[in-house]
Amino acid sequence: MPPKLEIISEHGCFGGRQLFYRHTSTEIGLPMRFGIFVPARKSGVSLPMLMFLAGLTCSEETFAIKAGAQRIAAELGIALLTPDTSPRGAGVAGEADAWDFGVGAGFYLDATREPWARHWRMQSYLMSELLPMVIDDFAIDESRVGIFGHSMGGHGALTLALKHPATFASVSAFAPIVAPARAPWGEKAFRGYLGERTEHWDEHDASVLMRRQSTAPYPRGILVDQGEADKFLEEQLHPHAFEAACRDVAQPLTLRLHAGYDHGYYFISTFVEDHLRFHDKQLRGV
Repeated sequence: MPPKLEIISEHGCFGGRQLFYRHTSTEIGLPMRFGIFVPARKSGVSLPMLMFLAGLTCSEETFAIKAGAQRIAAELGIALLTPDTSPRGAGVAGEADAWDFGVGAGFYLDATREPWARHWRMQSYLMSELLPMVIDDFAIDESRVGIFGHSMGGHGALTLALKHPATFASVSAFAPIVAPARAPWGEKAFRGYLGERTEHWDEHDASVLMRRQSTAPYPRGILVDQGEADKFLEEQLHPHAFEAACRDVAQPLTLRLHAGYDHGYYFISTFVEDHLRFHDKQLRGV
């Protein structure tokens, strides 16, 4: 492995390897960590890959440890990339004062407001640095990359997919924040990272971005799962706003509501196989 990547740990997992790395990020200006599950493969064969974006307070380890996705990924021959959720150790005053802003809460955007603008550049980090590096270093088929995520990460998955449809061949989400410009989590993050001008917030709102599309960006469909016992459903998540936006541009959307399921990883682990198989079909062009 090239010297720019420092391995933290490596674990055998369903015939493949679950790996965790540290590297110095030029976009963030700090060390960053990520995880990647690499299934067994024949020599010289490139792999499809899914990038999973985690939610508030999570890290590069959360999905890898809690979701139970590696078994299905190994069966399907899909790599799983799990970035961290924010810069860490920047030394910005107040960066760890709140669980929903700062450390663990990067919202997958590039901050423009000081003091966050220097290091909180998660959008550029993912798209311009981490993805190209991983695609190159791990022999990933760049034409078969999908994205999914949970909560804040579902917001990130949908917004990045809508901004970069040529990069991501498929997209899905668990309990995503689909209208952050009208949700307390999003309002707090956008005001802190982007300032008071709400037109700048719209650039990171999946429902707004979807309505701006002239044609359906993902004609083979988007999958969203939402638990009906999720305590954040009414105030923070607003799945029907995204459903309406998809309807306006004839974007096929499967929005599944599940009675009795909350916001956590018991919910994600229950339905993660459905998401991996959904992406597998799309990445195979079925």
